[in-house]
Amino acid sequence: MASPEPPPASPIPPGAAAQPAAPSAPAARPWDAAPPGNAPRPDVTPRPGTGGLEADLLLDRRRLKRSRGLWRALAVLALLGGLALAFGSRGGEAGGFVALRGPHLLRLTVSGTITDDRRLVEAIDRAAKASNVRGMVLAVDSPGGTVAGGEGLHAALTRFRRAKPLVAVFGGTAASAGYMIAMPAERIFAREGSVTGSIGVLLQSFDGQEALRSLGVRAEAITSGPLKDQPSPFRPLTDEGRAALRAVVEDLHAGFVRMVAEGRRMPEERVRAIADGRIMTGRQALAAGLVDAIGGEPEARAHLASAHGIEEDLPVRDLRARDLTDRGLGDLVGESLGTALGATLGATLAESLKSLLSEGLRVDGAWALWQPARQ
Repeated sequence: MASPEPPPASPIPPGAAAQPAAPSAPAARPWDAAPPGNAPRPDVTPRPGTGGLEADLLLDRRRLKRSRGLWRALAVLALLGGLALAFGSRGGEAGGFVALRGPHLLRLTVSGTITDDRRLVEAIDRAAKASNVRGMVLAVDSPGGTVAGGEGLHAALTRFRRAKPLVAVFGGTAASAGYMIAMPAERIFAREGSVTGSIGVLLQSFDGQEALRSLGVRAEAITSGPLKDQPSPFRPLTDEGRAALRAVVEDLHAGFVRMVAEGRRMPEERVRAIADGRIMTGRQALAAGLVDAIGGEPEARAHLASAHGIEEDLPVRDLRARDLTDRGLGDLVGESLGTALGATLGATLAESLKSLLSEGLRVDGAWALWQPARQ
């Protein structure tokens, strides 16, 4: 039996527009599938359109970061190189690295209070043995310091002088131990207005009995002998204690006089006549035989050139005395006061303050220090 035929399609009326077929559902794409649970979406190729633009922007940002990092690294290297050149060339007019390795002249600047400095003494001894060091200019701008500190530096410079030429140049102040350390120099130059001399020794203490008594405080001391607490801020000096301390000061002063007599090639009697602690200007010191000429570093370089054949344009390297981290509180106070009041007065006031604080508990050593008279 024949199956019935399907009904014919209904015809499209004339003039009617054909209706588009309904779009089929798009096939599933990997970036549309949501990851199960909280798992991150897998890194897949971005779909065309706006996703590709975002990827390009991300790549551009990464390239920009890399280029910025490279330039920053180059800038840091350039800065470090500039600092190395600057610090290397601070010691002289010529290039710093040449001065460090090739033949050069040393400049040792001693300023502020002079104390015992082991590392500086070792540095001077190494310089005396270095084949590329031709000589030294000792630049002094100091009111003095401890006798032991000046003696140690004097001995180190004497050893240097036996090996190589040494000249000294005085700045604003080169008094007491500041003058002592220049004695090994073969020639000393001073400005006309330099303050120098002050050949002498100082040992200070103070008597705080009245102040303590006003506070109702009385100090007691148990000592092994009558001189153990001399000097003491808690009681006046006894006659016996004063005599003992004067003997110490006179012995230290005699050693100072001998250093000056040997360094200046003068009879001790002549030195003693002016070794009463007086200060002098550069002109007065020249007349007294304590310096050799009026001048500064150019004149000192000219002397080295004429006497030892050391070229005046030879690079100069600075030999640093002490790093800031090695300085004590007194030195830091002295620098602060020096900035405000001037180097000489600041150092003097700082040392006076240190004397008051330290000598009240113990004898802090004798000083070869110029101290202006207090009103």
